[in-house]
Amino acid sequence: MTLLDELRERKLLAIIRADGPDTALACVRTLVDAGITALEISLTTPGAVDAIAKARSEYDPSVLIGAGTVLTAAQADEVAAARAGFVVTPAITRGAHRAVELGLPLLCGALTPTEIVAALDLGATAVKIFPAKLHGPGYLRELRAPLPDAPLIAVGGVDAVSAPQYLSAGALAVGVGSPLLGDAGTGGSLAELAIRAGTFRTALNV
Repeated sequence: MTLLDELRERKLLAIIRADGPDTALACVRTLVDAGITALEISLTTPGAVDAIAKARSEYDPSVLIGAGTVLTAAQADEVAAARAGFVVTPAITRGAHRAVELGLPLLCGALTPTEIVAALDLGATAVKIFPAKLHGPGYLRELRAPLPDAPLIAVGGVDAVSAPQYLSAGALAVGVGSPLLGDAGTGGSLAELAIRAGTFRTALNV
């Protein structure tokens, strides 16, 4: 299956921001054990590239591991070398351009119709509507009217209550950071992280 097919089936992309590579890996392991198998490690995490490489070596390809907050071309090269399966950006960054050049699937951040079309024209696999919470699920539904075939992922302030609403509005998946991760990225309870993962899986019926 393509990355789009995989994300459509899994419905949830976990966004991991942590205080270091070991904490990030602990969060990855906890989430995978809890049944969440599409994950993005943000480059705002110190040592993120190392965490991506270690996670990639630890799991078979059925676990999707990508790199988030890729801003520069150099960062795109680094995460490609670490065998990230996809790249996520907050906007049409130099890193987004480089990911396309490298043939890495790109989830490109955008908010307006103009930005969405520009991201797709660049070669994005899907467009990350960010910050989704700013306008809510209704905004995404409105975007789908002129852009019915645009593959959209809602990211930013998506919680267990609103996540199904974004899918109903036409998102193929949701990306979830702090509402899922909580304080686990800074050494908080991994058991609580597993519980939150279960809550999201129940909400999305996955």
